[in-house]
Amino acid sequence: MAEPASEGAMFVVGVDGSEASVEALRQAQRLAAPVGAKILATAYWDDPQVYAGYVAMGIDRFEERVMIVLNDALEQAFGDDIPPNVIPRVVRGHPRDSLIDASRHADMIVVGRRGHGGFGGLLLGSVSSACVAHAHCPVLVVHSPDTKPKENQP
Repeated sequence: MAEPASEGAMFVVGVDGSEASVEALRQAQRLAAPVGAKILATAYWDDPQVYAGYVAMGIDRFEERVMIVLNDALEQAFGDDIPPNVIPRVVRGHPRDSLIDASRHADMIVVGRRGHGGFGGLLLGSVSSACVAHAHCPVLVVHSPDTKPKENQP
């Protein structure tokens, strides 16, 4: 039987609403539950560089919209029964920099990899690549369910 994680064990999951980030939530829970770790399901936002132009066009409330994306991803991952160890959080900042910063206090970072199929699908995205290269804790990069590598087939 697995030993419980130390008090305050935390897995940080980057959530952007993609299928890969929904799968990252599921995989983080699969790993966190047996060791008693908490999952910080985190979605990131920031004002675009031309923020004033967006407000003038009626495109604003970025934080509110990101919270909707996060809640939808949690529902896709867990249905109506979101596990009690999952803590949703919306953070203002760029995902790459914010996840690397969060890795200083996390036991693991879990991110999805949004592949594009073919040769491009072999490459990691900019956020997942940056986390793998610069995080201060282990990083799990999760494939989207439809882009998982195929087993050797005849």
